[in-house]
Amino acid sequence: MKTKNQRIAFLFPGQGAQYPGMAKDFYHQFSAARLTFDEADEILKRPISKIILDGSEAVLTETRNSQTGIYIASIAMLRVVQELYDIKPYVCAGLSLGEYTALTAGEWLSFRLALPLVQHRGQFMNEACESTPGTMAVVMGMEASQVDEIVREVNLPNELWVANYNCPGQVVISGTKQGVEAGTALAKSRHAKRVLPLQVHGAFHSGLMQEAKVKLATFINKAPLVQGTAELVMNVPGGFVKDLEKVRQNLIDQVTHAVRWEQGIRAIEEEQVDLFIEFGPGKTLSGMNKRIGVSAPTISIEKVADLDQLIS
Repeated sequence: MKTKNQRIAFLFPGQGAQYPGMAKDFYHQFSAARLTFDEADEILKRPISKIILDGSEAVLTETRNSQTGIYIASIAMLRVVQELYDIKPYVCAGLSLGEYTALTAGEWLSFRLALPLVQHRGQFMNEACESTPGTMAVVMGMEASQVDEIVREVNLPNELWVANYNCPGQVVISGTKQGVEAGTALAKSRHAKRVLPLQVHGAFHSGLMQEAKVKLATFINKAPLVQGTAELVMNVPGGFVKDLEKVRQNLIDQVTHAVRWEQGIRAIEEEQVDLFIEFGPGKTLSGMNKRIGVSAPTISIEKVADLDQLIS
């Protein structure tokens, strides 16, 4: 596959994509991946690599482990690809947690400085889940505007929010158990194709995460962000962001605001990119690109065998 002189978008997944053993084949076959895991253990002063590579699903699924785990695995895969092939991103974007991976890939924030931030984010969100229980559900087969209207009509302003605009016909709602149940009932009465509860630890991207947002802001405000070498598309505005203070504020707001993923991908499409590459566990973002209907091809790098797609 020809990648020289192409405009390439790098995409990175968020929480929920994790599974035990992710990036394990990269770890065993490439020193760049092993060094990434070793560096992560050293930075965090805990054996996170063992949790990712050989731990139980239950332990890895804990928010404080899944977020750091996905970030580390995604960076390990990215580093291997960039060592093997001369591929540089024109633009980077990440879904929720994946936004931190995008910052590192686009050279806005180094791995060494971003990883502790990711750990803080996971820890604070974990604590918010414990102190303010909540849940999420994905509404299938409805327009985003219809889901917005449902949230307004339910009229539980402190209990129900739209959390993710993923792709056409797939919008996620988030909030208290009562709020999500009310939203689910109204969506079904309005002929939603399906409303599926998500197996999550809490109500992410909702007002119930306010406690985590406040705690995380202290650390993000101190983070030494620099102007990256790649463009950055962010979740909160669903578009390109260049100003460093706006990048910082979007990272803070993202904890309680909706992820405008579909809007962000459409903004990237307008820049006429030639190729999308998804790095990390799962193929969720590739599936969303298909539903959004992007014209450029999308490939997923999740296993070592997937590297064959990059051979020209």
